[in-house]
Amino acid sequence: MIIKTKKYQLENGTYIKMGLISILKEQWWVILIALAICCGYFWIPSIWWIIGALIAYGLYVLFWAIQFTGVTQMEQNKPIFQKMGYEIDSRQILMKLNAREGMPIQWNMIKKAEVTKDAYVLYLSKAQFIHLPFKIFNSDNDKKFLETILKRKELIK
Repeated sequence: MIIKTKKYQLENGTYIKMGLISILKEQWWVILIALAICCGYFWIPSIWWIIGALIAYGLYVLFWAIQFTGVTQMEQNKPIFQKMGYEIDSRQILMKLNAREGMPIQWNMIKKAEVTKDAYVLYLSKAQFIHLPFKIFNSDNDKKFLETILKRKELIK
């Protein structure tokens, strides 16, 4: 069985927001470093420990925000943000710009998957993911079939 979806375009703002949330979840331990720097206050009491830690963490988040914003501006990443349809089966995901142009993504390229309240998110790397909102599926059976594939491939539990 092949799941054919409606055409969908990933918005830049959605990509940046989801990318930031993903990287902050994955690298949660960075906040512990900022807290450790704040603990310098107990060694030498000065408000600068806390200010320095907040600035460092803010720069860390800003760095990743710039990275994700830059991805949306790069010419080689323009196809990711174009309107495309998806054909999904147990062998691959085919991202189709039109009837003749498309890019296959094998299931072994996907590192992990996540089911959110309104979409499936398939992660290829830290900064690359496929966002499949539920609204692009033609029926509930298509969503259930995709979920079955993801469970078989052990990407979700």
